[in-house]
Amino acid sequence: MKQSSISLLICALGGEGGGVLTEWLVDIARHAGYPAQATSIPGVAQRTGATTYYLEVFPVPMSALGGKRPVFSLNPVPGALDAMVSSELLETARQVGNGMTAPDRTLVITSSARTLTTQERMQLGDGRADPADMLKLVQQFSRQHQVFDMASVAKEAGTVVSAVMLGAIAGSGLFPFKREDYEAVVKSGGKGAEASLRGFAKAFDIVSAARTQASYVEQLVGWAPKVPTAPASIATVGNKVAHPTGIFPAEVEEMFALGYARLVEYQGKAYADLYVKRLQSVLAAEREADPQATHGYATTKEMARWLALWMAFDDIVRVADLKSRASRWQRVRGEVKIGDDDLLKLYDHFKPGVPEFAAMLPASLANRIVAWDRKRAASGKQPWALPLKIGTHSVFGMLALRTLASTRWLRPHGSRFATEQAMITKWLQGVVQGTQRDWQLGQEIALCGRLIKGYGSTNERGKENLLHVLDHLAHGGRAEEAAQAVRAAREAALADDAGKALDAALVQHGAPPRPVKAVPIHWVRKPRGLADDNAQLKAH
Repeated sequence: MKQSSISLLICALGGEGGGVLTEWLVDIARHAGYPAQATSIPGVAQRTGATTYYLEVFPVPMSALGGKRPVFSLNPVPGALDAMVSSELLETARQVGNGMTAPDRTLVITSSARTLTTQERMQLGDGRADPADMLKLVQQFSRQHQVFDMASVAKEAGTVVSAVMLGAIAGSGLFPFKREDYEAVVKSGGKGAEASLRGFAKAFDIVSAARTQASYVEQLVGWAPKVPTAPASIATVGNKVAHPTGIFPAEVEEMFALGYARLVEYQGKAYADLYVKRLQSVLAAEREADPQATHGYATTKEMARWLALWMAFDDIVRVADLKSRASRWQRVRGEVKIGDDDLLKLYDHFKPGVPEFAAMLPASLANRIVAWDRKRAASGKQPWALPLKIGTHSVFGMLALRTLASTRWLRPHGSRFATEQAMITKWLQGVVQGTQRDWQLGQEIALCGRLIKGYGSTNERGKENLLHVLDHLAHGGRAEEAAQAVRAAREAALADDAGKALDAALVQHGAPPRPVKAVPIHWVRKPRGLADDNAQLKAH
């Protein structure tokens, strides 16, 4: 019987150690006494770059070949792969889309982790590709598949993802190598070998356990189920925070629990209870508009998400709190792979301006300071700001940040807090009143919470767009027409940062475009030396 090579395509992003993984596998094959060959196919992906590596292993020991040598291919053949391993879900889907895998032949081992593409990050709305669609694609075009979060496993083990990918390959039983062969080569790597072995072992256990379970089921029923493995990472909220139960439907409960925990952490229980009261008003309106719950309380669920995010708006207190947490220090230590004998210095750069300081002051004082800063800008000067470089590793730096973080009790007395609450109330009333008119209208207004994101000018622009939609589209005409108009305006605002699409959508539905903001023009005198040089050029 003719023996063929075992082929593997490795897909990794730039900097993830795809080349190291390939070298490991070639060395492991040689250590185990099997012929192998690897090639690389350079390429640029949507993020930091990607290179695919192609490996073939002849599953007959060299000692049994009688001096003969197998002939290997230099590149993968679409549809003829035995296995593919990938560190990122979209890269996996991309290679599947290229026809590399075959439903009746290819084993696919992929991470469920995502590294967002530039195009995904550019979207004002949620521009992420749907992971469910990508997992479905993997399921359809693979003989077997293993899916787990390689990035989380690597982070937990304190290593790089290439070590995790190696463990997954070993656990799959793809190659005729013993576990000891894999570990022997990794151990010879010197510094970092211990962490690599930890990541290798975790991935090996995950894949081998799933493989054993699938084999057992196959023996019982005579066929192997093709059900995608659930991603290992599940969204959690730091320390568990007790939240009121039984007051929201099951469809809303999970999102509500996350929002409540976030707001307890942000400003305390009283503020989180205000969140409950606000959300209950939406639930009451939705139950009146949809008594049979045919829409699964979708409006209340969306409000549970976007209301919590808006109520926990970012300010200098929030930034100081996040920057000075022990969990952040541990995360940084893990990212830089600091050793026991290494010293780590961490500096954070801040440049708070007048809006950040005024946000914590009473409205009367804040307005005077903001007016002073605007007058400076109108006269041609730069807006006032205070550049800071704080060593978070130092006692003084950490003390400064923790002191600022402890001033959250001042937040409710600040001008920004009052402004944000007034805007939230107006949006909330728009959702409730819209839902009472028509369920779809309330749903569209609730989804406008997606407009509130980012910080600085981006955040302000989003709030202004939302208020303009509420004032001019949410209350006019028939409810069905108002819902269509709100949806069109929201989608236009999310699709075009410049706002031209939004203005066009507003005019199309009978609303005025947004008012044009006055922007000061600064005239700069041309330097004398440059003016003389230009005059000489013209003379020649």
